[in-house]
Amino acid sequence: MPDYLQLVSEMNLYIALFAIGSYLLGAIPTGLVLARLFSSIDIRLGGSGNIGATNVTRLLGRKFGVLTLLGDMLKGFLPVYIGSLLFTDAHGAADYLALSIFGFAAFLGHLFPVYLKFKGGKGVATGFGVFAYLAPAPLVLVLVLFVAIAAVSKYVSLGSLSTAVLLPILLIAFSYPLPVMSMGICMGFLVLIKHKNNIQRLLLGKESRIGETKQGL
Repeated sequence: MPDYLQLVSEMNLYIALFAIGSYLLGAIPTGLVLARLFSSIDIRLGGSGNIGATNVTRLLGRKFGVLTLLGDMLKGFLPVYIGSLLFTDAHGAADYLALSIFGFAAFLGHLFPVYLKFKGGKGVATGFGVFAYLAPAPLVLVLVLFVAIAAVSKYVSLGSLSTAVLLPILLIAFSYPLPVMSMGICMGFLVLIKHKNNIQRLLLGKESRIGETKQGL
């Protein structure tokens, strides 16, 4: 095998292995782990049943909700950050295709964790972590929108849905690399699917507001 083909083959193998590691990291259920370490509560059996920060806050308090939020974001941030240190092109620039694969793998890990029989969270916080490294400027605008909508409407889910729609648009408007834009579109679509029950409740006027029951990131 020519040297360059062997190099490409080895690089693809490393990317595949790192993607698997990214998935396994993303699949760690931060909120559930915290609940088991510091309480006797199974967060899947209380509130909305979701493993995200909102439900953890409801069942365990704000401190654990914040820790869950940070942990879920870190699961998305670390794979792309570490990947950027390991996978660069000949000129030292980041390989956005590889980084997008790692970020998306971590995101899928949170949505479909192997540790929980593929029943995971809704992906908003982990997605934020991915784009905190790959697209910080659009993410800041999206976070402002999220906070504003959640604060005014008192619906966390409505804020999440809005960010899922806006972020891909901003990635295109800011002319980010194609792999990053494609990942953003796929993530946004999956977030919308994961929020299908929230969408139904919003349309029926039955969605719970902040401070009430049954919501979750």
